[in-house]
Amino acid sequence: MSTLPVERDHVDSRVIRVSRKRQITIPLRFYEALSLSDEVECSLEDGAIVIRPFHRTGDEFSVEILKDLVSKGFSGDQLVKEFEAQRYRVKKAVHQLLEEADRIADGAQPASRFDDVFGPED
Repeated sequence: MSTLPVERDHVDSRVIRVSRKRQITIPLRFYEALSLSDEVECSLEDGAIVIRPFHRTGDEFSVEILKDLVSKGFSGDQLVKEFEAQRYRVKKAVHQLLEEADRIADGAQPASRFDDVFGPED
């Protein structure tokens, strides 16, 4: 995929081709300048797609897990044991979701519709 330089004020930007599979190639200079790895965070902000470096800490849900366990009355060693088990289950579920997203992006699996997940709206 080729890129073309685009002049826009002080911003270095490129026109990037999108493949039939909706894939893009990030220009090497951008990739290296941001120290990107095999995963990036992609968000929709003010009508633009924004791609940022993504670094997993492994503890994205720790506070929520702890709050839930404390509200259920866990404490001490029991809290630690249950926290480790919950964190493992969350990590495994996130991994499965990412694999499913990759299969959908590759066209190997159809995406679920709202009704498929939540049932028809009443």
